[in-house]
Amino acid sequence: MIEILQGHALDVLERMPGERMFDAVITDPPYASGASTQSGVAAGTASKYTYTKKRCPYPDFEGDSMDKRSWANMMSLVLQLAREHTHKGGVIVLFADWRQVPMATDVMQWAGWIWRGIAPWDKGNCRPQKGRFRQQAEFAIWGSNGGLPVDRPVPCLPGIFAHRNVSGPQRLHQTQKPLELMREIVRICLPGGSILDPFAGSGTTLEAARLEGYDALGIELSKPIFASARRRLNC
Repeated sequence: MIEILQGHALDVLERMPGERMFDAVITDPPYASGASTQSGVAAGTASKYTYTKKRCPYPDFEGDSMDKRSWANMMSLVLQLAREHTHKGGVIVLFADWRQVPMATDVMQWAGWIWRGIAPWDKGNCRPQKGRFRQQAEFAIWGSNGGLPVDRPVPCLPGIFAHRNVSGPQRLHQTQKPLELMREIVRICLPGGSILDPFAGSGTTLEAARLEGYDALGIELSKPIFASARRRLNC
């Protein structure tokens, strides 16, 4: 079953029945990044993440203008509640950009998860920067809720992913992840398991979960983005 709820992840997770448990948390939260200064971080997401002379056709999303301490506090609370609803031996995958990798690995561990590694995602297409290395990677930080049994019936997974950014009519969100990327990522979950995405966005993780045979629950704060994801998922 695929389900998406509208609301703040903290509120939804705090109200969630204790018996509602998951096998994996896979999510792409707002990075609160995209700029070198706090004034730049506080700008609208369209100005940070879309590069076009035309008006951005995708709605701005919330949570991306926080300072680093506010972001860390919010994320540590969400990830702690998510861990409390994850079976022992369950896994987490959390996306971040290069600016937030240090903080993201900290908050994952503050929330009680065991940090186990980072897998880069090569986006291929990105804005060129003369005289600088291209920022063409984002990062999947992963870990587990306690020990991770070596005999889990999960295949060997890649440590680097290469999928081009979403474009054209398939794109519904300013920072939407490619569906094929998320289909690879969700396979870290136990076969037939259940996945939680506290920052569901356009619903790509949920669609990937459905295509790969998992149950999934997503939470999305923005009402317009939530409505778009529901239409996409037909749920």
